[in-house]
Amino acid sequence: MIAVDTNILVYAHRPDFAEQHDAALLAMSTLSNGRRPWAIPWPCVHEFIGNVTNGRIYKSPTALPMALQAISVWLRSDHLQLLYESPDHFMTLSELCIDGDVAGSQVHDARIAAICVDHGVSQLWTADRDFLRYVSRLPVRNPLKQ
Repeated sequence: MIAVDTNILVYAHRPDFAEQHDAALLAMSTLSNGRRPWAIPWPCVHEFIGNVTNGRIYKSPTALPMALQAISVWLRSDHLQLLYESPDHFMTLSELCIDGDVAGSQVHDARIAAICVDHGVSQLWTADRDFLRYVSRLPVRNPLKQ
């Protein structure tokens, strides 16, 4: 199962990111219209909404109803699973933090990685190279690069 990180969701939603937008939109369309299971970790849903509606990031942020609508569209995909913390989450998170020498704001990415690992995600689609620190347990791919 492929999981999608926040940045791919943001790039697919916001045309401001001209270089990444088309590739991210294609990647999301491929997943949401495909027949294979795919996933979005819940923290990525929250981060997406917080990011695209943030007036400190964008001159014209996405209105909250539009951000929620974007998530609703992805939720209509028959094969989408929303991933959450498992009972083993703390153990996996601890291992990833120690192995990845994680501190500060990097814990957020470790949380996403731990959720993916615990749910058996075969690949995380992200444009964030920080996830490479977890590649021994969570393969990553940037779908925006050919």
